[in-house]
Amino acid sequence: QVQLVESGGGLVQAGASLRLSCAASGRTFSSYAMGWFRQALGKEREFVATISRNGGATYYADSVQGRFTIARDNAKNMVYLQMNSLKPEDTAVYYCAARYMIVIRTAAEVSYWGQGTQVTVSS
Repeated sequence: QVQLVESGGGLVQAGASLRLSCAASGRTFSSYAMGWFRQALGKEREFVATISRNGGATYYADSVQGRFTIARDNAKNMVYLQMNSLKPEDTAVYYCAARYMIVIRTAAEVSYWGQGTQVTVSS
């Protein structure tokens, strides 16, 4: 069982930066690939980024490539999403996700979800 708690969301202007954090419970954090998804109002949940168990591999959605960076600290059971050059279309609830062993590409692959944190980008 893995419990995930996100933090760091908020209201910012376009062009600003935010860093989301996700705290994970459990002693086997390093056994899980981690990811971030987001869901805008009225839309389906979509993949944002994923990171492998040791942090050696990362993958991003085309829409955030070059602006967002996912990272993890296995010693602290934490995963982060650094978001730069934010755009109004980045407005969504952002969810932390975990999957045993294998990187995440779709919501169907996720084993555990956090409760979400709201990010709002004004123009």
